[in-house]
Amino acid sequence: MKVGTVVPAVALSTLAAALIIPEFEDAGKLIQSLGNDIKSSEAIISLIYNEAVKGEVEAGKSEHLSPLYTTKDEASAIPHRYIVVFKKEASEEEIAFHKEVITAAHLQLVSGLDTSHTFFAATGGKSNEFGITAKDTTGGIQDSFSVADSLKGYVGYFTGELVDLIRSNPSVEFVEEDSIVHSSGFKAQSGAPWGLARVSHRERLNLGTFNRYLYDDDAGKGVTTYVVDTGINIDHVDFEKRARWGVTMPYNDADLDGSGHGTHCAGTMVSKTYGIAKKAEVVAVKVLRSNGTGSMSDVLRGVEYVVSAHKEAVSNPKKGFKGSVANLSLGGGRSRIMDMVIDAAVDAGVHFTVAAGNENQDACYVSPAGSKKAITVAASTLSDDRASFSNWGSCVDIFAPGMNILSTYIGSNTAVTAMSGTSMAAPHVAGLLAYALSLQPDSDSEFHSSVLVSPAVLKKKIIDYGTKSAIRQVPPRTPNNLIFNGGGDDLSEFWGKGPSSTENEESSQPTLDLEKVKDSPDFSPAKWFSDVKLLWDKLSII
Repeated sequence: MKVGTVVPAVALSTLAAALIIPEFEDAGKLIQSLGNDIKSSEAIISLIYNEAVKGEVEAGKSEHLSPLYTTKDEASAIPHRYIVVFKKEASEEEIAFHKEVITAAHLQLVSGLDTSHTFFAATGGKSNEFGITAKDTTGGIQDSFSVADSLKGYVGYFTGELVDLIRSNPSVEFVEEDSIVHSSGFKAQSGAPWGLARVSHRERLNLGTFNRYLYDDDAGKGVTTYVVDTGINIDHVDFEKRARWGVTMPYNDADLDGSGHGTHCAGTMVSKTYGIAKKAEVVAVKVLRSNGTGSMSDVLRGVEYVVSAHKEAVSNPKKGFKGSVANLSLGGGRSRIMDMVIDAAVDAGVHFTVAAGNENQDACYVSPAGSKKAITVAASTLSDDRASFSNWGSCVDIFAPGMNILSTYIGSNTAVTAMSGTSMAAPHVAGLLAYALSLQPDSDSEFHSSVLVSPAVLKKKIIDYGTKSAIRQVPPRTPNNLIFNGGGDDLSEFWGKGPSSTENEESSQPTLDLEKVKDSPDFSPAKWFSDVKLLWDKLSII
């Protein structure tokens, strides 16, 4: 049995208006002559298919196809599900037209597939063990995204032939196979909250300092934190009504934390008893299902939500707003789009921490640990050793406690448990970011600035202020540096000459002034895109 073709009238009318390029002049005339007669949809779609698929794909099978990135771990790939990223210079009209053509061509192709085809097993969630499904079995475009207005694209289920058509469009930067990501938690067991004590002392812990966390009791005030994870038990008493639900990205999933992983991370960041920044607000951004797994594309849309919320907070700030911090304690295989979206979020002003991963391998091989602009966190133990499971290497920025960390949990509004992993280390740094942001010098200080401190500046200060050479058994090329919160003292030493003191040091990084390039007398779109691609290559570790 085959699937019938269904074409929305809006698609026909949009195509009638949009099909004005030479290759589609005949199609445009035909659509205009037929109007919105749905009975004629088969003829219209066939014409689009013949012109677009046969024409563009055949032409595109040369060097004109944009890259297709696949995951190295075949078991984590989500069959027939792809993330499409547009070039920065693609206009809204080009994007809309592209999506209409792809939708029409997809319907034509799917109508010719037998219902036993693997495509329908994928859209129905039968080809993966994680229950990820399409919104309906016909697949096609599922969701669109726009992160900080600079990274745009969409997610969908397509056949291989449609993927070639997508790649042949000159507005497409690349296509990436969607894949499974998972929380980076390692194991749960009983333990003690030693991590807070460790980050507030330069020296190794002893019997006198083992349970002493030194901190400023205003830490976190004015900062909004986001836990991009499995959700949060927002009714837990230790959050003191400072926790709220933001959004749930997995399709048809509940607004609750069924895993406990996200709640544990949130507790380390901001809870009254177990948190670094005890006055910060925390928002649940659910991108993983209750089993701790989810799709790369849902994580992408979760980050998009964080950026949008931050931009709204900056545009319409509440009194005392001091910034946004996000934590991503999850990981998967190396993903270009994952690293790009995290970097775009940082460029938009969100302070981001990510877990290094628990595979005892080079962190540069996994995402989002490979992000250049977030703070990538490895895990240490009570004895100041590198945790045996923790990833390492040049992509690591700093260490934080990650073994037997006690924090908030699910099951009741008072539940706690201890967990281990770089998932537990990263929230310590996220909490420290909120801690530092909330304790910026007051307005009567010579250091005060009305502009929010940038993520690049604060990342450097966190790294510079860490305790050097504190960790034992650190592999080569791995920074030996443990986070430090100042031991409860004021942070004048941390801030030095003020939040803007390191702005000039960013100039050594690759930059591209888009306005200057655009206004240049010898500007050409092709040369501009070449420059952008060169810049991305410099920033990428692929």
